[in-house]
Parts: sequence; structure tokens; C-alpha cells
Amino acid sequence: MSDSIQQEIRRLLDARNAILLAHNYMRDEVQEIADITGDSLALSQEAARTSKDVIIFCGVHFMAESAAILAPEKTVILPRLDAGCPMADMITADELVRFRSEKPGMPVVTYVNSSAEVKAVSDICCTSANAIKVVNSLPDSEVIFTPDRNLGQYVSRFSNKKFHFWDGYCPTHERLKPDVVTSLKSCNPDALFICHPECNPAVVALADHVCSTSGMYDYCKKSGVKRFIIGTEAGILYRLQKESPDKEFILASPALICPNMKLTSLEDVLSALETMSPVVTVSDRIRIPAKRALDRMIAVPRD
Repeated sequence: MSDSIQQEIRRLLDARNAILLAHNYMRDEVQEIADITGDSLALSQEAARTSKDVIIFCGVHFMAESAAILAPEKTVILPRLDAGCPMADMITADELVRFRSEKPGMPVVTYVNSSAEVKAVSDICCTSANAIKVVNSLPDSEVIFTPDRNLGQYVSRFSNKKFHFWDGYCPTHERLKPDVVTSLKSCNPDALFICHPECNPAVVALADHVCSTSGMYDYCKKSGVKRFIIGTEAGILYRLQKESPDKEFILASPALICPNMKLTSLEDVLSALETMSPVVTVSDRIRIPAKRALDRMIAVPRD
């Protein structure tokens, strides 16, 4: 049955002049059929670059918004409109405006895992991969970092600036506990523990390597080590195993499953292509200042 659904999806993608983008945490079968897999910002940049007219974005709501911000002339479709992000929901634009009014003159660095409205009242965005460079590119001695306190605390280890954190976090990564990691490391002494900086600082302190999802693929491919304990959402295992079939990957906890990332099925993708909905749009009132914050991030040199 899934084969026939996949064939129909591919047929409709061609008919609609559409591209299928899937986040690294999506279900295996969705990643399998995607034209491109990657992290949220990389996929949004691919959306802006593609010559296709339609973007089928298999991810969560803020990701589709980012694609709509960077590619306003394209039709951006999120197969499951109810696929949200609890961390992004932990802050609103009004709350951020009030928070920064108490700290006048300090720039706001906002993780891309946030709503378009929050990005629009921020000075610059960052990803988990470039957050350190973004923060250190600013001339200010103090910064407001939102919404992820865990990522912010990790970045603060590599900066002389004073941080003011918003108290947000990723519930999925927060479920990974240090005692579980310690036990796994003890039982698997030949395995490296790599984790996402969205994990709790106590977990990050146990890591052999800390990086974004895209960084994990590169690190594991290049490493001479054959076994890894993975501290991020379970969906990453599909591509890790595909790109490094000779290596073993152990999920650090069965709790590392994001229910929002797992909402989108092949049936949802097919329905989205058939109905050309639901479409995600961002009004220019929000899109233009939000894009400014994203553009400032993209302008930060990588090296």
C-alpha cells in the first residue's frame, strides 16, 4: 500500500511542480520519499532556492513559516497544520517585547525554533549550528537569548557576554536524563555519546561531542568510531544508519520522540498534494521584519 502512495505522491509532485522537504525528525517513510532532508533552516533556504512553485514542508509550523518568510512568492504547504512546536509556543511576541523593554539596548538573539511573530521583534536569529558565531558576532556585552534556555546556556560557555535567558525548552530533549546517559555510557564504553545542545546542561556535560542534527551526520561519517549513543530525537536514526551503514547507533532514550514531528504521514502528504492545502502564509507586516532577523543571521560569516 505504501508503495502505491509513494508513487502517487511522486506523480503529484511532478504535476504540481512541487518539491518535498522533510525535517531530520520526520517518520522514516516520509524522509525516504523526500527530495531533500535537513534541519529547519537549511530546508527553508532550499525552499528559497528551488525553482519549484510549491513547497511541501514536512515538519512543524514554525519551519513552514520560515520557508514562507524566505520564499513569499512560492506556495508553502504544511501537511499537518496541527504539527506545532511546544518550545516555540513558550514565548509570544508581546512577551518578548515586554521582556526586552526591561533590558533596554540589549540585542535579542532568537533561535529559529520560534514563531514568525517572535522573529519579527528580534534583532537576529540563530540555529543550533551557528548560535555561537551569531552571538559572538554582536558588539554588545549583554544579549537576550530566546526561547531555548538550554541552547543559550550551551552557547554562553563559548562567549564572554552576559546572557539573559528566556525560560523555554524542548520537552523532548528535556526528557533525556543524565543518569540514563551515565548508565548507557557505562554499559557501552566503546561508544561515543553525542547530543543536541537543546538537551539539559547536565546531559550536555556528559557528551563527547555536542552539535546540531546536521553536525551529527558529518561527525559520525568522519569518525573512526563504530558505535554512538545518540542524544536527540529518534528520527535522526534513519539518515544516520543510511549514511553510515557500517556503524551502530543507540538511541539514548525511548523518550526521545517528538509527537509533533511524528504527526505527518504519507497519507497526509498525499492529501496535501491532492487538495493543495493547508497553505502557510506570513503577512508582510510580520514577514519583512522577521526576514530581516533571518538575513542578519545568514550574513554572519561561517568561518
